Amino acid sequence: MDLAGLREQIDEIDSQIVELYEKRMDISRQVAEYKIETGKKVFDKVREEEKLRSVKALTHNEFNRHGIAELFEQIMSMSRKLQYRLLAEHGSVGKLPFIGVDKLEQENVRVVFQGAEGAYSQAAMIQYFGEHINSFHVETFRDAMQAIEEGSADFAVLPIENSTAGIVSEIYDLLTEFENYIVGEQIIKIEHCLMGVPGTELSEIKTVYSHPQSLMQSARYLNQYSWQQISMQNNAFAAKKVSEDQDRSQAAVAGEYAAKLYDLEILKKGVNQSSTNSTRFIIVTNQKIFRKEARKVSICFEVPHESGSLYHMLSHFIYNNLNMNRIESRPIEGRNWEYRFFIDFEGNLSDSSVKNALRGLREEARNMRILGSY
Repeated sequence: MDLAGLREQIDEIDSQIVELYEKRMDISRQVAEYKIETGKKVFDKVREEEKLRSVKALTHNEFNRHGIAELFEQIMSMSRKLQYRLLAEHGSVGKLPFIGVDKLEQENVRVVFQGAEGAYSQAAMIQYFGEHINSFHVETFRDAMQAIEEGSADFAVLPIENSTAGIVSEIYDLLTEFENYIVGEQIIKIEHCLMGVPGTELSEIKTVYSHPQSLMQSARYLNQYSWQQISMQNNAFAAKKVSEDQDRSQAAVAGEYAAKLYDLEILKKGVNQSSTNSTRFIIVTNQKIFRKEARKVSICFEVPHESGSLYHMLSHFIYNNLNMNRIESRPIEGRNWEYRFFIDFEGNLSDSSVKNALRGLREEARNMRILGSY
């Protein structure tokens, strides 16, 4: 038989497959209606595992067994998504435990940031909340999370990602540990400055202090000199030390705001090699709220340590036409080679497509959590 004849046969078989697929989906619709009436869950893992075993047993070689398992995983996945959509149309999705607000309260609130006065976190806070916000600072990110959890602060401002250094992994871990939620974000441009006691000459400097990331980002400039580079917990702490010691052999790498705050002279602006370096900060609270105009949702979840499990979770975004902005993973403590995934995607918690995707993820993923909408 020639190629054209073989293709005709494939076309005929494909049309039968389409017809059978539509019949199957019609029955899935009836199954959904039954589940709506009885309150049964859509995802039945035991039933699906039994189905995969039975269809694989009908094949005649290992290659086909693998292929038919993959095919039926997709068919059952589409069936579930149809059922989730029908549940949503019948109002059976359930309400998400988040309250939409017109705007975040900015009067009579207290904001916490990590680091000393003059830190980039403080600059981000001022850009978001304004100059006259009531604020205080703490030493660690954990301290900031605890402050809003216990109510000594209403909001925290925390760095979550730098355009050159990448994510702040500790923040991701803390978001899963604490019952706190993202309600906003602020991106600020990072311009590191070399600063010292007023009157300091470059030739007098022997030691430079800064956060290790800032030293790394400024390495091209700093390595021109034989200065000792010493890491500190925060850029602002470095500026504070130089100001307190009043030693012209010391300098700090920090932001312009820190120089102003600690009465230091900027000896060189823009010592970081990237002119597009920016840091994204998140605004976190202990309230389950979101702005009604929010256009981004952040979630995290775990998946079974099985082939294709992440793929099936991500299909909920594809099916609901939701655009993912970011996916990150973090190892799960105490469980070797298992990971928790963090995803940002476009949408609002009041959108039906978002509710539908979250319903599917909640049923099929492990420990799915909404981290916020902003």
